[in-house]
Amino acid sequence: MFKIFLIISILCLLSYCYFIEPNMLTITRYRIKCSNLSGLKAVFVGDFHIKKNGEERLDKIVKLIKAQEPDIIFSTGDFVAGHTLKTSLPPEKIAEKLGELKPKLGFYTVLGNHDWWADGKLITEVLRKNGIVVLENSSVSFIYKNKPVYIAGIEDLQTRNPDITSAMEHTSSPLIMLTHTPDMFPKIPDNVFLTLAGHTHGGQVRIPFLGALIIPSEYREKYAKGKITENNHTMIVTKGIGTSILPFRFNCTPEIVIINFEE
Repeated sequence: MFKIFLIISILCLLSYCYFIEPNMLTITRYRIKCSNLSGLKAVFVGDFHIKKNGEERLDKIVKLIKAQEPDIIFSTGDFVAGHTLKTSLPPEKIAEKLGELKPKLGFYTVLGNHDWWADGKLITEVLRKNGIVVLENSSVSFIYKNKPVYIAGIEDLQTRNPDITSAMEHTSSPLIMLTHTPDMFPKIPDNVFLTLAGHTHGGQVRIPFLGALIIPSEYREKYAKGKITENNHTMIVTKGIGTSILPFRFNCTPEIVIINFEE
């Protein structure tokens, strides 16, 4: 009897990890102090990993982001699923759908390792065609309350050559840095008041009391997820939206991050 109960329990757990939690989508909120950006509402997303049959999932993501009515959107990449385009929804469809968002202050992103493994040049092209600004060791600015605000983005550490100096050229405060991996955080100067990162998926499968089984970061739990502050410099690491390697999530719900800037 116990063996039957154990088998049923394991099957139920695996079903939850495969069918239910990966398809959830929660909202996580953070407040960041920055007087120059007071009142600004941002959506931060990353690690979409939209699978070949993922149109419905993408529609749900876009609908939930729209419902937040953000002033601006930030992303840290990995739009596609797998290592090739064969396992992913075509980048053209992903970009077209995300291009519907059109926040008044823009949509800014860097690319992730999966994007470059699949076809980084194509993904860059279709994102830009749909009004999404792709930053690769470069920066842009927008005007908020009659003052410039800078956004810099660096290339993926695993597949490219991140160059913080080039990314920050011709910028000043306030400055937000986009990086696919949080492992760049210790190298980013303190005058960057906020860094946004992804890649880790929060660990994706987190065992109570033990933590995540796998975290793709040399810093492990330190930079796995959430809001991290070091030397008056803050980083937010999103748990992301999709899955990679294993199609499971447990105790690590997919999320869309809302950042409210305040005095």
